Amino acid sequence: MAETQAAVHAGPRPRLRWIILGGACIFGAIVVVGTITRIHDRRQLHATNVAALVPSVTVVHPAGHAVDTLVLPGILQAWYSAPVYARTNGYLRQWYVDIGQKVAAGQLLAEIDTPDVDLQLAGARAALGTRTAQRDLARITSRRWDRLNAQNAVSQQETDERRGNLAASEATRHEAAAEVERLETLSAFKRIIAPFAGVITSRATDIGALIVAGTAASQPLFTVSDVTRLRLYVRVPQAYAARMREGFVAHFTVPDYRNRQFEARLLHSSDAVDSQSGTMLVQLVYDNRENLLKPGAYAQIAFAFHGAGPQAPPAARIPASSLLFRRDGTTVALVDGHDHVRIQPVAILIDFGTELEVTGITPQDRIITNPPDDIGDGDPVKPREGRHGA
Repeated sequence: MAETQAAVHAGPRPRLRWIILGGACIFGAIVVVGTITRIHDRRQLHATNVAALVPSVTVVHPAGHAVDTLVLPGILQAWYSAPVYARTNGYLRQWYVDIGQKVAAGQLLAEIDTPDVDLQLAGARAALGTRTAQRDLARITSRRWDRLNAQNAVSQQETDERRGNLAASEATRHEAAAEVERLETLSAFKRIIAPFAGVITSRATDIGALIVAGTAASQPLFTVSDVTRLRLYVRVPQAYAARMREGFVAHFTVPDYRNRQFEARLLHSSDAVDSQSGTMLVQLVYDNRENLLKPGAYAQIAFAFHGAGPQAPPAARIPASSLLFRRDGTTVALVDGHDHVRIQPVAILIDFGTELEVTGITPQDRIITNPPDDIGDGDPVKPREGRHGA
């Protein structure tokens, strides 16, 4: 009986022990899983926060090399262009040519009526006649006194006085003759003639207009231009100055003939770089025998440098918004293969406004557009591809 009771009391103890152990294991598993879950969530939250701190940037690729062709604006000018002024006062009697007409060298363009000059010339000629008569009388008197002096009929002093009168009369006559020549030359300016063969490009007078010469307010009566050849002036950036050689051939277009290219030859350069613009002035010449182009017209000149001049560093076009101005110079921000920033120095060759032609980068580089001012080397970024020129 005692053994039966001991067995009854000993039976449930191992089961209770297992139940407690199982509960402890389950509780421990719950604690471990909860801890692991919280640690994982915390790490995910940290990673999300870190990822949120990485800025997103837009990257573009450079437009490619642009050193073979350089396109610049220029102005066409006449080979010769002479404003024709009046050299005498008066009223315009008649003009014989108008704008657009071709003229030959020495051709009469207009005539001026100058009554005051004509009267002055008539008076000067009369004064010259008087001086000539006085000179002739002084010469006869001097010769007569020379003969009397040889016969000791008059004194040497009186003879020298007559010789002095002759010399003074001769000088006075020369003065009167010079005045006649001056007025004759002035009178010849009544005829306005063309200085060289060309085209009348302006006329600023009409019949009866008052002509006042030799004042700051004087305007040219005509402008004569030789347009058989045209000069083309272009300002070339310093980076290309060494490649400009006499005889270099360039092509240009004008708005008048959009689908036609014209050829010009480099004639001279200023051989000096302007310190303000950083450019060198070059002069090209175009043979305008067909009379297609007009002086004063705007043109776009394309310089092709295939094998011409010293080798220039490779260049590419980038958006102007990608530049960074730092203490050590002009730079851009690139994104490397690991999505980290690399600051790259560049040199600007040409400023096209919204775009720049620079050296120091390649078309394979990824350039950040509108980079923040505080961006630095090694900063992580999230790049997204953009469109060049957008």
